[in-house]
Amino acid sequence: MSNNIEKGNKKVINAWAFYDWANSVYPLVITTAIFPIFYESYVDESVLFFGHQWISTALITVLSATYFLLLVLTIPFLTGIADNAGNKKSFMRFFCYLGSSSCILLAFFNNKHLELSLLIYIIAGIGFWSSLVFYNAFLPEIAHEKDHDRLSARGFSMGYVGSVILLLICLTLIFTSPEDSRSLYTRLCFVLTGLWWFGFSHVTFKQLPNGGAIKLNDKSTYKQGFKEIVKVWGEVRKTVRLKRFIFSFFVYSMAVQTVMLVAVYFGTKEINWGEGADAKMGLIISVLLIQLIAIPGAILLSKLSEKKGNLFALKVVLFLWVVLCFCAGYQPVEYLNFILGEKMSPNYIVSEPFDFYCIAGFVGLVMGGVQSLSRSTFSKFIPSNTKDTSSYFSFYDISEKLGIVIGMLAYGFIEQLTGSARNSIVALVVFFAVGLILMFFVPKEEKSNNL
Repeated sequence: MSNNIEKGNKKVINAWAFYDWANSVYPLVITTAIFPIFYESYVDESVLFFGHQWISTALITVLSATYFLLLVLTIPFLTGIADNAGNKKSFMRFFCYLGSSSCILLAFFNNKHLELSLLIYIIAGIGFWSSLVFYNAFLPEIAHEKDHDRLSARGFSMGYVGSVILLLICLTLIFTSPEDSRSLYTRLCFVLTGLWWFGFSHVTFKQLPNGGAIKLNDKSTYKQGFKEIVKVWGEVRKTVRLKRFIFSFFVYSMAVQTVMLVAVYFGTKEINWGEGADAKMGLIISVLLIQLIAIPGAILLSKLSEKKGNLFALKVVLFLWVVLCFCAGYQPVEYLNFILGEKMSPNYIVSEPFDFYCIAGFVGLVMGGVQSLSRSTFSKFIPSNTKDTSSYFSFYDISEKLGIVIGMLAYGFIEQLTGSARNSIVALVVFFAVGLILMFFVPKEEKSNNL
C-alpha cells in the first residue's frame, strides 16, 4: 500500500478502529479481571522479590508504576525515529507482537520464579501501551477533524465489545471446569488473550500504509529522532490550546487510569462479597457491567461533544468523576462527625455488592467517554499542517503515563499511611477537580501565545 493516506477512506478507518477490538482484551483480561484475581489467589500475601520482602499487591503496583516510568523515557525517542522514517506501522506491529506473545507466556507464571514471571507481566504491559502510541498517531492522518470524535468513540466501543466477548469465553472455561482444574483453564485464558490480540491485529495491519525502512544501526536515525522530539516540543509550547489541554489531561489522567487499574483490588478489600467463588464472580460481574455500559457511554459523550463541543463534554464527564469518587469513599456522616465532633458509626455509601454494581455502572458510563474524548480532542488540537503525529502523540502518552505513575504511587502511599483504600479513592477527587478547573482555561479556539 502507498505511504500516502487518503483521509476518509472507509477501509482504512474501519481497519484502524478494529485494532481496539484486537488489543482491548489485554486491559480487561490481564490488568482488570482475570489476572489480578489469579495473582491474589496464587501468590502469597507476602513474597520475596530479589531478596526483599514485599506485600504482593504493593509489589505489583510498584512494578506497574516502574514500567510506566520506563515508557515515559523511551516512547518519545521511538516516536521521533518513527516519524523521521515515516514508519509508525512497523513500531506498532513490533510492540503488538511483543505484548501478545508475553500474554501467552503468562500461562507459565510460577511463584517459584517470581522475578521472571513478573518480568513477562511487565513486558506485556510495555507492548500494549507502546503500540497504542503509534496506533493513536494514525487518527489525525486517516480521518477528517469532524470525524475524530465519532471514530475515536467507535474504536473504544469495538474494544469494549470484543473484550467482553473474550471475557465471557474465559469465564465459561473457568467456571464450568472442575475446581481442581481451574488454575489450568485460567492460564489458558492468558493464551487466548495473546492469540486474540495477535490474530485480529492483522485486520488493521493489512490496511494501514507501510513506511520507509528503519536503520537502527545508523547513528543519524537516532540524531534525527531526537531532533524531531525537540522540534515538536517547541511547537507544542507555542500552541496555547494544545499546551493547556495537555496540562489538564495530565492531572485528570492521574485519577482516571488509577481508578481503572485498582478497581478490582479496591473491590476485593472494601466490598462484602462473601467467600469463595461467589466473591470472584461478583467482582467479574462488576467488571462486565463497566465494559458494557462504557459502550453507550462513549457514544453518548461523542454526541454531546458534537452539539456542545469537546471541552464542554469533558467538563461534564470530569464533574461526574468527582461525584463518583466521593461516593466510593465516604458517606457524608464521616464529615459530619468531623465538623460536629460526634462519633456516629461510619455508614459507607458503597459497601455491599449492589452498591458496587451501581457505582460500577456509572463508572462505565463516564470511563469510555473520557478516554475517547481525550484522544479525539487532542487530535483536533494538533496543528493541521503537521506530519509528525507520532511525536505529538508521544507528548499525549507521556502525560498519561506520568499521570499513572503519580496516581498509583499516591493511591498506594495513602492506603499504606491510613490503612484504608477508601481514603485513596477520595484523594483522587483532588486530581479530577484540579483537572476540571484547568479545563476551564483551555480556549475554544487557538490564540496567540501571550501567557
